[in-house]
Amino acid sequence: MSDADFPIVIFHNPACGTSRNVVAMVEAAGYTPKIIEYLKAGWSHDQLRELASEAGLTFRQLMREKGTPAAELGLLGGTATEEQILDAMVAHPILVNRPIVVTPKGVRLCRPSEVVLDLLDRKPASFTKEDGEVVVL
Repeated sequence: MSDADFPIVIFHNPACGTSRNVVAMVEAAGYTPKIIEYLKAGWSHDQLRELASEAGLTFRQLMREKGTPAAELGLLGGTATEEQILDAMVAHPILVNRPIVVTPKGVRLCRPSEVVLDLLDRKPASFTKEDGEVVVL
C-alpha cells in the first residue's frame, strides 16, 4: 500500500512535543504524512467545522487553553458560544489544540500521541517518545 492509498494529514505545531511525537510515530510506521503547520497556514470556519464534526468534538473540546489567549478572550467561563469559540479559533489559530490527524480511518485530536495508532493501518515496530517514554504497541 502506498501513501497515495492511505493519505495522512497532520495539523502540526512544531513547538509542541506531542505533535512532534505524532509526526515521528507516523513516519516510523512508514508513512510520509502531509504536514500542515496550522499556525502559519491558519484555519477557515468551514475547515474547522468539518474537522470538529468528523472528530466528534465541540469547538470547546477542541480549544487549547494553556499558552493561548483563551482567558483574555472570555472563552473559558462557559458563557462563550460555539460560534464565538470558532470565530476566535480562526482569528487566533493557537487556540486549536493539536495535533489533529486525518486518515482514511477518521479524524482525531491525538492527545496523547498514541491515539494516532488507531488511525493507522500499520504500526511502527517500536517507538520511544522524545521524553524517553516507550510506547507499547
